[in-house]
Amino acid sequence: MARNKQPEFEITVDGEPYVWRLQRPPAWSSDAGAFRGMALAVRHKEGQREAVVEFPAGQQPKYGAPVLKPAMIATDLVARAIASAIEAGWEPHSRGKSVTIVVDATGA
Repeated sequence: MARNKQPEFEITVDGEPYVWRLQRPPAWSSDAGAFRGMALAVRHKEGQREAVVEFPAGQQPKYGAPVLKPAMIATDLVARAIASAIEAGWEPHSRGKSVTIVVDATGA
């Protein structure tokens, strides 16, 4: 059975092409016993190493609220998150396991 793969979106940050996708929408986590924020998976378009950018939980959505879709995420928020990941030491052209970067609600 094929897995439902999330769509990827292109974005340019500081003149470099990146690809991002919504890895995890905000949701309740039984592992952590708390509400967790969204996470974006980001990689350079020509690179292999991925960064997972995690955002804080914020307020829990109201019952019946629409599910977060990638189109609802502001591109400037994604761009700031990518810039913050690079500033934190992520090297998009290197090889290796994905790295997790935690940012604030503004992506900084």
